Amino acid sequence: MRDYLTRRALFAIPSLLAVTVLIFLALRAVPGDPAVLLAGDFATMEELAAMRARWGLDRPLVVQYALFLSHLVRGDLGDSIVSDLPVRDEILQRFRVTVVLAFAAIGVALLIGLSTSLLGATRPYTVWDYGSTVVAMLGVSTPIFWSGMLLILLFAVMLGWLPSGGVGSWQAFILPAVSLGFSAAGIIARQTRSAMLDVLRQDYVRTARAKGLQERRVIDRHALRNALIPVVTIVGLEFGRMLGGAILTETVFSLPGLGSFLIISIAKRDYPVVQGIVLWLALAFVVINMLVDVAYAALDPRIRYA
Repeated sequence: MRDYLTRRALFAIPSLLAVTVLIFLALRAVPGDPAVLLAGDFATMEELAAMRARWGLDRPLVVQYALFLSHLVRGDLGDSIVSDLPVRDEILQRFRVTVVLAFAAIGVALLIGLSTSLLGATRPYTVWDYGSTVVAMLGVSTPIFWSGMLLILLFAVMLGWLPSGGVGSWQAFILPAVSLGFSAAGIIARQTRSAMLDVLRQDYVRTARAKGLQERRVIDRHALRNALIPVVTIVGLEFGRMLGGAILTETVFSLPGLGSFLIISIAKRDYPVVQGIVLWLALAFVVINMLVDVAYAALDPRIRYA
């Protein structure tokens, strides 16, 4: 396992390098001049030239990329064009908010998705099964911004139980976590139900029942563990999506996370910040994929990585 993870980490380097090239070129292809945004529409040509020279925007693209890469290998993501603060500090400050939201949301998704799907799979063609199917369909088809506004209207405006946004307390994460987690719960519920139904038809499950084991022990010890193997993949992908794609949730609930910061930075043509955020999220996906591989081996001892 250690050798496998080492190889995966080494193979991730070319992928991350390709990400830096793509995002670097894509940002420069977007219309707009950061110098104009910083200096203002009424800035003189001399002021614009001085602004471009200060941030190295007047240099050839190859030189700009080489400078970015040279700083990157030293762990320096540069300084923000807008705030003039280190990009690494800006990212870390907002990444904490996004991580808390992602963990809370994946917890909600697992609670709703696993509980409803297990009830449905172990009681097929009953009201529990139909109910889990309805929950899965609602979770997949409900837009995050719509569910978020409904939650704000009900629990913040009408009932006044929870704050509508911000990060003043831990209660502020409840509504966004439910909104974001309910969307992932539908996907997890569908995958878990399908996997459980398939596992429950296997010969070793029928053998366990024939031996006289209690149904709960059959589910916990024999069926659930094998059914969770494909579910782990979905959970890993959904968690990665929450880290990088919680833009709507953070916008609706006014959370100063990484997703909303990325949108603001793109609008302001803050090249160093956008490059740093995308690279950070790509690294997070690599780490999540490796953790998923480790979870495979933990769930199924037959899996070996050579």
